[in-house]
Amino acid sequence: MLKRFCLVSLRSVYFYIVDKVKAGEVLVIDLFAGPGGLGEGISSCQHENGSSPFQIGLSVEKDPHAHRTLTTRAFFRKVKGVPGGLDDYYEYVRGNLSREALFQRYPEQAREANIETLEGPKELGVDNNLIHERIRELTGKHSGPTVVIGGPPCQAYSLAGRSRNAGIKNYKAEKDSRNFLYLQYLKVLSIAKPNVFIMENVRGILSAKLNGKVMFPQLLKDLRSPSRVTKVKGGPKYKIYSLVVKAEKSDNPQYKDTRDFLIKSEEYGVPQARHRVILIGIREDIKATPSTLEKANDTISVESVLSDLPPLRSGFSKKTENEQQVWTKLVSKNSKYLKKLLRKSRLYSSEIIDDLDIEPVKKLERVDSQHENIDKAQLPSPLKEWLLDGNLNCVLNHDTRGHMGSDLLRYAFCAVHAKLNNGISPKSKDFPKELAPNHKNWESGDHADRFRVQSANKFATTITSHISKDGHYFVHYDPKQCRSLTVREAARLQTFPDNYFFEGGRTHQYVQVGNAVPPFLAKQIGHIVLTLISKISPDENNQECRCG
Repeated sequence: MLKRFCLVSLRSVYFYIVDKVKAGEVLVIDLFAGPGGLGEGISSCQHENGSSPFQIGLSVEKDPHAHRTLTTRAFFRKVKGVPGGLDDYYEYVRGNLSREALFQRYPEQAREANIETLEGPKELGVDNNLIHERIRELTGKHSGPTVVIGGPPCQAYSLAGRSRNAGIKNYKAEKDSRNFLYLQYLKVLSIAKPNVFIMENVRGILSAKLNGKVMFPQLLKDLRSPSRVTKVKGGPKYKIYSLVVKAEKSDNPQYKDTRDFLIKSEEYGVPQARHRVILIGIREDIKATPSTLEKANDTISVESVLSDLPPLRSGFSKKTENEQQVWTKLVSKNSKYLKKLLRKSRLYSSEIIDDLDIEPVKKLERVDSQHENIDKAQLPSPLKEWLLDGNLNCVLNHDTRGHMGSDLLRYAFCAVHAKLNNGISPKSKDFPKELAPNHKNWESGDHADRFRVQSANKFATTITSHISKDGHYFVHYDPKQCRSLTVREAARLQTFPDNYFFEGGRTHQYVQVGNAVPPFLAKQIGHIVLTLISKISPDENNQECRCG
């Protein structure tokens, strides 16, 4: 009896949420959502009257930490319009209110957020019955346009992933289940029959092979006709467009080079060299065609994005008494030794070396949530308006990891080298012999960039989940701080708004940020989708007309 009651109650909540989504103009189904970067950007798009047409009806994510972040952000979107809601959310992220207490104060919004994220981590291919049923419920009652977003996990496609796979004995790509997760994406397209879909993946998917053949052309073929693969009757066909290159024939888009689907984020206002394959699918019966992204006038530097955040020191890998004093003393000693090594190299004049200000900042903490420099932020518009929240009054997820004492000197050298060489990070050959790590591949060239500074005057290199490992590829540009990037700094470079709170431990937070789609780029894609949808006729939007 209790089980039946729970099922009935759950179903009533589902339909309640469906009706809530129906009040919006566009239903969004977010697959492989991660912490929600793609959904954040698209859902933020607004009409000129300030209304929000995109309503996320479902977000699917299997990782428990990313799922918790996803749910918290869903709650934020729902509670921000409720009197007192934002104030209480700020109290939670500042650590003054528990998550349980916050959700209890706003039970309706908490329930909606939990339903949106399926009340727990779920995985396509494992939890298909629940996920597909939820999609059918949403699309069955929704009368407006539907958009599916997301991309299958990229470990097996990425260049780094393929390098790791090459070291696995008897590894065969055609037997790696991760290579076939896109089939789950096709299944959802066949069921939801969206007007539009956005698929994202790593650039490595353009060259990844199965059975000796490059798989991307086959993937495009499958995306054009998902039901041909999934055997779902009555499924629609799609036209696949690039978001950066205009098709010669808009009604039959074809592209000569698969790299036409590659988006270089640094060209579109993202302060990071993140190159991803992102394509847009338009249902075949829809006559409207998408526009392409507009390039930004200038690239954005790391310093302009991070300079207003509070300076911090690192900790040590091993527990150290009087850590602050020991760190300051060590970094000060390192600065003097580093100048000695620079003089020895004879690459720089004595005047240049003497003028270097690399003594550590005094009395630095490992955590600092006070945002006293927000008015001094160098961020250009519109990224400034996108990232900053003047009502937050603190910095979230801004604490440092511990480092080996010997690495602190190498980090200082990296930062100084970039400072003296127009932002160029040093390779292994540039390091003084005294700073060479005990690594067998150090001089082979295989790991020439084992230590990499994120130069102040350039956009960042790709923020990846590897940042959760050791921080060597993500050294802060300031030698006076002598550390790797914090989660918040990485999130800034990924263009997550400052009020976006990442749940879980610091390692899990790094992974979430590194795997995400830059929300600011997603917002621009969302505007393209919104403009496209505004051109769709009522007949083209009619669900009865979807199937051909």
